[in-house]
Amino acid sequence: MFKLSAEEQLQKIKENTMEIITEEELLLKLKRSVAQNRPLRCKLGFDPSAPDLHLGHAVVLHKIRLFQELGHRIIIILGDFTGRIGDPTGRSETRKQLSEEEVMENAKTYQEQLFKILDPERTEIVYNSRWLASLTFSEVIRLASTYTVARMMEREDFARRYRENHPISIHEFFYPLMQGYDSVAIEADVEFGATEQKFNLLMGRHLQREYGQEPQVAITMPILVGTDGVQKMSKSLGNYIGIAEPAADIYGKVMSIPDEIMPDYFRLATTLPQETVEKILQELREGRLHPRDAKMMLAREIVTLYHGSQAAQEAEESFKRIFQRRQLPREIPEHVFQLESYPVDVVALLVKTGLVPSNSEARRQIQQGAVRVDGSPVGSSQKQFQQGEEFVLQVGKRRFARVKLV
Repeated sequence: MFKLSAEEQLQKIKENTMEIITEEELLLKLKRSVAQNRPLRCKLGFDPSAPDLHLGHAVVLHKIRLFQELGHRIIIILGDFTGRIGDPTGRSETRKQLSEEEVMENAKTYQEQLFKILDPERTEIVYNSRWLASLTFSEVIRLASTYTVARMMEREDFARRYRENHPISIHEFFYPLMQGYDSVAIEADVEFGATEQKFNLLMGRHLQREYGQEPQVAITMPILVGTDGVQKMSKSLGNYIGIAEPAADIYGKVMSIPDEIMPDYFRLATTLPQETVEKILQELREGRLHPRDAKMMLAREIVTLYHGSQAAQEAEESFKRIFQRRQLPREIPEHVFQLESYPVDVVALLVKTGLVPSNSEARRQIQQGAVRVDGSPVGSSQKQFQQGEEFVLQVGKRRFARVKLV
């Protein structure tokens, strides 16, 4: 079943990881797995608190795809129960609790996107309400008794909120306990997460010991910086690249990242062999490869991962046509409006065409100089249009709408 020895598997696993806790334990588990011809049970948890997965999530997903290719079993835990609380990691205040309906709707979207990366045949998807919802109060008390408040307050986000006199709700302490109990419930051998998830991963190790199981190995992956080049990729910050976004949008967003974060994107957001990545980066450092050409290569690789090579080629051609040759896209959505009264202002049209979600966002984009009409910048949110006019409305570099007022 296993094509590689335990030692060979470990070498592949170590590429681009931040930390393996512990490497010695992982090697022992791999050796036993090969000897017994038994795949490891590898856990990754997602709380469906938002409906979309982005390249930041994909960093871990590509690592567990490697585990699948090595012959191991992946268990994706969708936190329909923990998601109602929300992970307090990195939070300065208590998260708004989601309803069961909101969580389940997001979870459905996650499943569709996960298989853009993972092999369905080697993936098991489970909801943690299956075991958490049925715990009795005495079982919850037993779970809570395994950890002290002092240890919980060692967690940096809790400690900071306590120092700054920000409220911490008791139910937030249960989040890492519940996530750790997931590892007990499925008897995980390995758990994955970003570096910021280390506390939760270690909780899983702790609880497995408390419940008489062999502790899982925790593998942490680097955090991918967003398109702004400063903060971690996050939908709430607007600096994300969604894996389900249209090919042209993914391509354009990758082309917008700062040059200095390209190495991380090559290493973490593509599946190129390590030696290929290092060769590209060396050519960049030595000036033998232009940053623009490297970035186009990067964009092509990332689009291919999620949409295929044909879509990547078309996205690249569209990008060249719009930005390098200053031409409009071949296909622009057309909107015909028959309004009750004229004139109509540009803010209303930006919202009606769906180019922006709200009036306030429309004004913000205009103020930033991101809105154009037939290629000319719109200088004021007071700009108006009359019946009979036809023009191309543009927001940023990638959003276009052809408008007819009849």
